[in-house]
Amino acid sequence: MGNGMNKVLPGLYVGNYRDSKDPAQLNRYAISHIVAIHDAARKLHPDIHYLCVLASDTPEQNLAQYFPLCNDFIHAARLRGGHVLIHCLAGMSRSVTVTIAYIMSVTSLNWKEALKVVRVGRAIANPNNGFQKQLQDFECFRLMDERKRLRERFPSRALSNLDEEQCQLLLIAYQSLLSGRHICEGNCAMGEVCPTGMCRASRSRSTRRKTSSTSLQNFPSSSSSSCFLCFSFTLSVFKTFFDTRPLRVIVFS
Repeated sequence: MGNGMNKVLPGLYVGNYRDSKDPAQLNRYAISHIVAIHDAARKLHPDIHYLCVLASDTPEQNLAQYFPLCNDFIHAARLRGGHVLIHCLAGMSRSVTVTIAYIMSVTSLNWKEALKVVRVGRAIANPNNGFQKQLQDFECFRLMDERKRLRERFPSRALSNLDEEQCQLLLIAYQSLLSGRHICEGNCAMGEVCPTGMCRASRSRSTRRKTSSTSLQNFPSSSSSSCFLCFSFTLSVFKTFFDTRPLRVIVFS
């Protein structure tokens, strides 16, 4: 799905699994760091730093527990001049959710505004209903603390003004694209032609989940999915989270 990875902010890209394997794209956009978020996430390129989160694209998946880890990895990379690709399988739900959480954490945007910013660059962006609820809860109950934590961990303000200004410009662009029917808000009526095909894909995913709901009940909740941290980044950065979460860690130097 999609025609390659898309730039969201300077040094920040969203794409799908195919994009993450494409050497031409990785070289073209100078990707130095990858956040891989899917059921079989693993390090594919030895010369790229990885953060691999094992997570399924289901409303029940607790993706919010990984927001701080992802924020640290992404922000540290960008501050050092790195280019980060965040991808899942389709580049539509899981990767977009993590991208939204990061944008919220480093700017003044709420989750709906951050989603609009992502959609300007990647029109098919559409987190599932469960992830949207997690983003809403993150905004209401944890966002202020996360912004404070990031400011304390990364005192540099090198990206602050740039990201804020870029997001405001993208919000203006979003309204223009929406009025021109180049993008949608994920709620096109049944039978209405969606300009991105996003609504059709979303309904298809929902149908598949309902069909398989009985069998899914036989498995433990995916909220306990392990997170693999695969990158040559100092381990102490994530010590706070290791103290409270049973994460398995692989460090590649």
